[in-house]
Amino acid sequence: MNEDAIISCKPTPWFLFRGAIMFLMFTVFAVLFYLDGSTGYRKKNVNYYLHQTFESANKKFTEMSADGSLNAEKWKSFAAQQSVSFPQDVSILPASLKLPMPWPPVLQDYEKMKPLQWNILWREYSKENGYDVTPPEHPYDAGKIREQWIVFVICVTLSAIAAFFLIRTMRRSISIDGEAVTDQRGKRVPFTEMKTLDLRKWDTKGLAFIDYEGTSGAGKIRLDGLTYGGFKKENGEPAEKLLQRIRSRFSGEIIEYTSTSPDEAEDKPSESA
Repeated sequence: MNEDAIISCKPTPWFLFRGAIMFLMFTVFAVLFYLDGSTGYRKKNVNYYLHQTFESANKKFTEMSADGSLNAEKWKSFAAQQSVSFPQDVSILPASLKLPMPWPPVLQDYEKMKPLQWNILWREYSKENGYDVTPPEHPYDAGKIREQWIVFVICVTLSAIAAFFLIRTMRRSISIDGEAVTDQRGKRVPFTEMKTLDLRKWDTKGLAFIDYEGTSGAGKIRLDGLTYGGFKKENGEPAEKLLQRIRSRFSGEIIEYTSTSPDEAEDKPSESA
């Protein structure tokens, strides 16, 4: 192989897949929290109070019919004047909801109320009007709705951060030619200006660090083999090839773990230059 040939390590599919998953996850969470904060919890509150109305209407019908004087006309007159009991804080209800909301027609029907099977009436009504048969156990107050908006903003922020790093990484690469290394930031550092090569995390995490100083400035190059190039043998282990090329041209101090025996290497690695 030509020792001066350019080796270029581009972002690995593993990193891009992980970044895309994180972006999609935060985006989905943001959408869900947005729906709950904007309309979801408010609709569930309507569902809760309507369900409560069916139960209370049944109790009232039972009370009024106890003395046997209740008839269809009397019940109709009473029920027509009733409205669903919503809380005073209308901010927890849908903006499109018209208040006061009269009792549903089914609750004003004497013959349907007479069997005292309000749960059956509720199932039929909820199915016809798109409400959940099983309402929430409790209503959601303004604080709960505000929490959905707060988490929504957090998820949008995290989604934007994930998208930023994903797009930025997709446009980057680490390359090496016969004279220098060009890192993911586009910084070109000649071999002659490299002072220290830290390999202590290369075998375990695929990370190596190069300290440099010279006409190109002073700083540190981070070689992330899992993100750039990868170690798949079917692809030729680009990250490993990149490091081997650097080592063949490197003349500074190399830091890596060494041991006097396999047992010591596992239990207590020692650091040497």
